[in-house]
Amino acid sequence: MEKVSVLIIGSGPAGYTAAIYASRANLKPVLYQGVQPGGQLLITGEVENYPGYSDGVNGPEMMEDFEKQAKRMGADIRYGVVTKVDFSKRPFTCHVDDEHLIQADTVIIATGASAKWLGIESEKRLNGAGVSACAVCDGFFFKGKEVAIVGAGDTACEEATYLSKLCTTVHMFIRRDTMRASKIMQERVLQTKNIKVYWNTEVDEILGDKKVSGVRIKNSHTAQKTEIAVEGFFVAIGHQPNSDIFTGQLDMDKTGYILTKPGSAQTNIAGVFAAGDVQDKIYRQAVTAAGSGCMAALDAERFLSESKHH
Repeated sequence: MEKVSVLIIGSGPAGYTAAIYASRANLKPVLYQGVQPGGQLLITGEVENYPGYSDGVNGPEMMEDFEKQAKRMGADIRYGVVTKVDFSKRPFTCHVDDEHLIQADTVIIATGASAKWLGIESEKRLNGAGVSACAVCDGFFFKGKEVAIVGAGDTACEEATYLSKLCTTVHMFIRRDTMRASKIMQERVLQTKNIKVYWNTEVDEILGDKKVSGVRIKNSHTAQKTEIAVEGFFVAIGHQPNSDIFTGQLDMDKTGYILTKPGSAQTNIAGVFAAGDVQDKIYRQAVTAAGSGCMAALDAERFLSESKHH
């Protein structure tokens, strides 16, 4: 059984930033990268809105920079997936890949969230070539072009409105004859002239060889299919926080986002902290995730020094 003072689970901007801060505080953090080392940014093309990269940077390259910096500070970064945790007593017990056992005085959870996808082949194939799950991240690349968006909640409405300011036309596909979004968000969409809403509409296929050239939609009442020429296709059907292994131990909202105390990274269990998209369903940006990773490491450092003095 290995003992560590800070265990970081997950390796996006939140996890790596927590590792940088915890290393500088001489806490010798151990970070497990999880299923997707680098998190959602690994499937993000160009990142233009992260401060400090004046010419922009691509997602994987940026995560490599984060990882190098954390390593240079002395963080112990490992491949592996934490598969089971026991937060009932300190030190906390965590299983890595079902075989390696670690006891940790503090745990920082930075497992992120995964975009929900439609599950069609063309969506996977053209991901990063016109298909995106983040309008705020990628909308800029479709300035002056026609795009499509699928989704019916607040996020979809917000992203459609955002895209309408950049793109000539936004084709918005909604599965039913109503939206789930709040009244005010719906009104905003319906009053925006260049957002064209298609009710009772399902996406049949995203068209294009090397990059998105159009979309084929199907009316769910008549089964009639129509093709529309677009250069960008945005999926806004929600995100799923990667928090399953903590169910029943940590307080979460009804969709599985971990709840933290306002103004801190502290969960309902003393010594367990959460940072990044696993606890943030509002902003979901690399820069806010990094900021909360810093908070989690500072909170963990404070917690450890206070528990030493007791």
